[in-house]
Amino acid sequence: MEAATKWAQRPKKIGYGDKLLETLSYIWATIVLIIVLYPLYFIVIASFSDPSAVGNGQVWLLPKGFTLDGYKELLKHSNIWIGYRNTIAYTIVGTLIGLVVNISAGYALSRKDLVGRKYLSLFFIFTMFFNGGLVPTFLAIRDFHLYDTFLVMVLPFSVAVFDIIVARTFFRTGIPAELWESAQIDGCGNLRFYVLMVLPLSKAIISVLALWFAVGQWNSYFNGLIYLQNKNLYPLQLVLRDILVTNQMQTALGTGEAAQIALRLANLLRYSVIIVATVPIMLIYPFVQKHFNKGVMIGAVKE
Repeated sequence: MEAATKWAQRPKKIGYGDKLLETLSYIWATIVLIIVLYPLYFIVIASFSDPSAVGNGQVWLLPKGFTLDGYKELLKHSNIWIGYRNTIAYTIVGTLIGLVVNISAGYALSRKDLVGRKYLSLFFIFTMFFNGGLVPTFLAIRDFHLYDTFLVMVLPFSVAVFDIIVARTFFRTGIPAELWESAQIDGCGNLRFYVLMVLPLSKAIISVLALWFAVGQWNSYFNGLIYLQNKNLYPLQLVLRDILVTNQMQTALGTGEAAQIALRLANLLRYSVIIVATVPIMLIYPFVQKHFNKGVMIGAVKE
């Protein structure tokens, strides 16, 4: 018996084929990583480089002709801070509303004792394939007095059916039915069970959905373009768009040396705008990374 145990615990030798496969996997993963990260890195170094050097293909690994003119020109526009303020508010409020709505709906649909659960699920899924279209949606928002208000950016489009389905699957596979039965014995009601027991056990899926909602809200510009007129309510994406459009018009109308300067600033602004718009939301990812993979895999299990 002791000999059999030692035989089972002996170090296993890795064959040549396994080593080769592992090496090729690392090489392929490195290539994919470079392909994904290099465009982002290039945008960063290009935003600090001379536009002529970028246009001539001289910028590869390090900035050429280091300059901060693009960022200086961008920060001259005072409305960029208004855009930041609005986008941060839209992201925080929109994410909270989205989590409350979609997590609650996902949990409700995961309960087997919910009357009409299958029909409600079909009703939600139907909206993924068919919707009223832009004009009826615009009329509905106008009639509900949401047009050109703060709420139009966070309330009407807070329901995401895909996220509800992911949350529902997570609750079905991640929350044991026995837990609810035990809670009932102790006199726990539905709402108390959901708030005190289900939500603390659902940090993974909450983190994943919070990241999805935050990224969606941060990058949202179409709703603001259609449903907002007041520029004091513009999100950051629309403010940056207006800055780029204004700068391009100045370039088109300029002549001689003024046109060359405007063109140079326009090229720098393109890269600077991307950095200003994307870096803040990218800083959120490290804080939810440990929950991200677990939440996605559990919520993606096919029922």
